[in-house]
Amino acid sequence: MSAWIGLGANLGDARAALRSAVQAMAALPGTRLLRVSSLYRSAPVDAGGPDYLNAVAELDTTLAPLELLHALQRIEQAAGRERPYRNAPRTLDLDLLLYGTLRLDSAELTVPHPRMGERAFVLLPLAELAPPLVDAQQLAAVAGQRMECVATAQQWLQN
Repeated sequence: MSAWIGLGANLGDARAALRSAVQAMAALPGTRLLRVSSLYRSAPVDAGGPDYLNAVAELDTTLAPLELLHALQRIEQAAGRERPYRNAPRTLDLDLLLYGTLRLDSAELTVPHPRMGERAFVLLPLAELAPPLVDAQQLAAVAGQRMECVATAQQWLQN
């Protein structure tokens, strides 16, 4: 199954945390890392703190949606993720954005991610990898959010 993961961090060495997260996702059982977007810098949305670094990764996985979510949460915890309050600054944030064409709304997981259409830091890197998944109207809705591409995938994954 194709799964799209949003990556973000704004505490500590954010670039290293995102690079480690990509490596950890690639090592998940039954999972292959297919592609990773460029790295973007964005202002926090509905939060304070320093700017975020963001990217999107595409995985091919045999993990069920909740198994994948729990695996992503373990990767976050290994990176020192704390959840003191909603939208707090973070060492690592991994969001399951899409899981094939599945639509799921449970107490633990909603797919597609319920706020992805409101966030340039998700839509721009996703559109870079899979333009058909993001329409022009969605991009227009987030055009006012500050975003800057800071490195290609090849650059940030190797440095």
